[in-house]
Amino acid sequence: MSDPCAGLRDLFLLRPDVVYLNHGSFGACPRPVFEAYQNWQRELEREPVEFLARRFEGLMAHARAALARYVGADPDDLVYVPNATTGLNIVARSLPLRPGDEVLATDHEYGALDRTWRFVCGKRGARYVRQHVPLPLTSPEAFVEAVWAGVTPRTRVLFVSHITSPTAIVFPLQDLLRRARERGILTVVDGAHAPGQVPLDLQSLGADFYAGNCHKWMMAPKGSAFLYARREVQPLLEPLVVSWGWESERSGPSPFLDHHQWQGTRDISAFLAVPAALQFMEDHRWDAVRQACHERLQGLRGAISALTGLDPITPDTPTWTAQMASFPLPPCDPAALQERLWEDYRVEVPVTTWNGRAFLRVSVQGYNTQADLEALLSALGDLGRRGVLPLP
Repeated sequence: MSDPCAGLRDLFLLRPDVVYLNHGSFGACPRPVFEAYQNWQRELEREPVEFLARRFEGLMAHARAALARYVGADPDDLVYVPNATTGLNIVARSLPLRPGDEVLATDHEYGALDRTWRFVCGKRGARYVRQHVPLPLTSPEAFVEAVWAGVTPRTRVLFVSHITSPTAIVFPLQDLLRRARERGILTVVDGAHAPGQVPLDLQSLGADFYAGNCHKWMMAPKGSAFLYARREVQPLLEPLVVSWGWESERSGPSPFLDHHQWQGTRDISAFLAVPAALQFMEDHRWDAVRQACHERLQGLRGAISALTGLDPITPDTPTWTAQMASFPLPPCDPAALQERLWEDYRVEVPVTTWNGRAFLRVSVQGYNTQADLEALLSALGDLGRRGVLPLP
């Protein structure tokens, strides 16, 4: 069978001298999608009044409909936002937390959102609880029980990642979200890394609120993301920016869309290019591409484990890992290791820290080749011989 990734590198704008293994931080946009984005920008500038005053609602409705089909949601339950952090800030700042209430999260959450919740809880007199989820993870049931052990009578919100940022684990959420719903706990999911990397059906997943990025694994232009809210909980949300959508006289389908979508003058081209990103994935058999990327990541997993002598943090199945994985490293200076990988080898890959442990987080996207992974392994081996990375 032919390699579904063959020739994809030429469709991206990435520099040829860089081994880019950091799609998870800042995704790369394919040339055809970037061209669609620029075409929308040009169209906006040709007649701004027509574009923003007369066509805005229709253009956004089309872009929402395409995204909604892909993520399994009603288009009227989605709004576009610049990034997942913005969407989650809308939720965190809106929820009616009171003194003594608790927001339960795991200790695998993205640092920016830890800060968001600490900020909000500090203002409200609530408490942000980071529940330890130990590694390695071996079963969905163990994950659910580890998180649920942090629930108390004061728990009002459960905040959890779909795919974690520091440890790159696909969390099995459905049973956890169902249990929270039964207890009357609002559920907020950070899906920054999920759309485009794992299949999504938001209506079946059952989260009250879910924010995801389109500009990461969906490969849309930077500044395109979404916030999903179940119809029943949409009245809880207040806009971060109070503008023309508040007290709107427009005939939109819901206050949720009015409040969060219509904010006056802004460039919506990144949102409008999302259908082009979805079309790109369809045209290039992206299900097969994802599978090929996962298989390459599996091979790298074994090679890095052999190099470091350290066991993986999850079982070697798609249940836990998609196209991004974090590999434990021996004790080292993470910043120095990342700098040497970049400066000496032009390998762009993050070295993260979680609970005092160093991890190498590798993203494998369709433009990556086996040669990219071999370059990383060669660099790690060389840095081991140089004493930058202690190896057995």
